[in-house]
Amino acid sequence: MAAENAQRNVVLVHGGFVDGSGWQGVHERLVEAGYKVSIVQNPTQSLAGDVAATLEVLAEQDGPTVLVGHSYGGAVITEAGRDPKVSALVYIAAFAPDEGESVNTLIADPPPGAPVPPILPPKDGHLFLDRERFAASFAGDLPQAQARFMADSQVPWGVEALNGAVGEPAWRTKSTRYLVAADDRMIPPPAQRAMAERAGATVSEAPGSHSIYVSQPKVVVDLIRRAAAG
Repeated sequence: MAAENAQRNVVLVHGGFVDGSGWQGVHERLVEAGYKVSIVQNPTQSLAGDVAATLEVLAEQDGPTVLVGHSYGGAVITEAGRDPKVSALVYIAAFAPDEGESVNTLIADPPPGAPVPPILPPKDGHLFLDRERFAASFAGDLPQAQARFMADSQVPWGVEALNGAVGEPAWRTKSTRYLVAADDRMIPPPAQRAMAERAGATVSEAPGSHSIYVSQPKVVVDLIRRAAAG
């Protein structure tokens, strides 16, 4: 499935607490396969700001584009994905809000027994994960040193981003795929499956933590390539 026989543009959108460097393994494999790959360094201060950053990158694409979001990045692509250049959406263990929903509304009422992300109380309008619990919740299948680095290099996640509500969701009109991370302890897998079903997504599932985009780049790339092939 060569890139020249498919949509060759891919835009990757990261989630909260991290930056775009986590996409490195996915980026390398896609580029090797002939795709033009762009990574949005969304500031995660507000949903509107992150959508604007994504639209700037989409404006630079020269044709149909697969838009990929991880975690909170799913909320971003749900809004930004209405851009006419976006031909397909790919959610990687991501939030897929409906109209009027935000990440905050989606996590407000976890079912009994569901893992609860170790988000610390807001400080100056920003959120962080408890460093001591970061690995177990966010990066359970990564090497200890790598998980520790991710915990120590956290990007502040703005409360405004958490509360940002989407408008008309792009998944209503765009081809949509969803990768469920079966061992996720940030977004419970049943919640992922429910959002994917609601969005009418073609669903894949693989064992992996919330950092499945880092730990299993090949699985992620295979899904993106299927989306690009239509």
